[in-house]
Amino acid sequence: MNGAHDMGGMHGFGPVVAEADEPVFHAAWERRMFALQLAAGALGRWNIDMGRAVRENQPPGRYLASAYYELWLHGATTLLLQAGIVTGEELASGRSERPADPALVARRLPPERVGPALARGDRFRMDEGKPARFAPGDSVRVLNRHPEGHTRAPRYVRGHAGIVLRDHGMFVFADASAAGERVGQHCYSVGFLARELWGREAPPRDRVFVDLWDDHLEPA
Repeated sequence: MNGAHDMGGMHGFGPVVAEADEPVFHAAWERRMFALQLAAGALGRWNIDMGRAVRENQPPGRYLASAYYELWLHGATTLLLQAGIVTGEELASGRSERPADPALVARRLPPERVGPALARGDRFRMDEGKPARFAPGDSVRVLNRHPEGHTRAPRYVRGHAGIVLRDHGMFVFADASAAGERVGQHCYSVGFLARELWGREAPPRDRVFVDLWDDHLEPA
């Protein structure tokens, strides 16, 4: 989707300033939000790409005015409501008004399982053996599409030509995963000349490398 989150190549937002000795969390509620995100995600009702999609799908003003964990809070509450795990009344009151769902209780994430769960992560590589559409050295162009849903093809490369540098193999296609569909496609590292993306004022030797899937590309 063409949302405020897709800021690559945009002007007017100022430099990215690194905070010296930045803490992991700036406030206690951020630590709690991180824990709630892990606990809610462990229920298995959505995946990471669906989480990204709901965080992106906000009015630009609200998105840009929100702190990082405020975006997480919006995403978690939206997904919990969509999945029917909580109601709006329960969120407002902070109290559960229904008996616990045994299926959800069985998937709870107690403290002793947090470390192993984080170490294990999720599996995104797929072994279906689907043939690659492109090979290293191929000239490709990013399709100039503007989907309403989540996409991992940033705006600043759409319509531009680059060279396939590497085939990473088969991975879950994030765009489809955000809609709840788990399909595999080859993911490629594609190199773009900076001047292809930014014009003649860009340094002639600079390159930008973007990982893109089969459905993002066409032969150039």
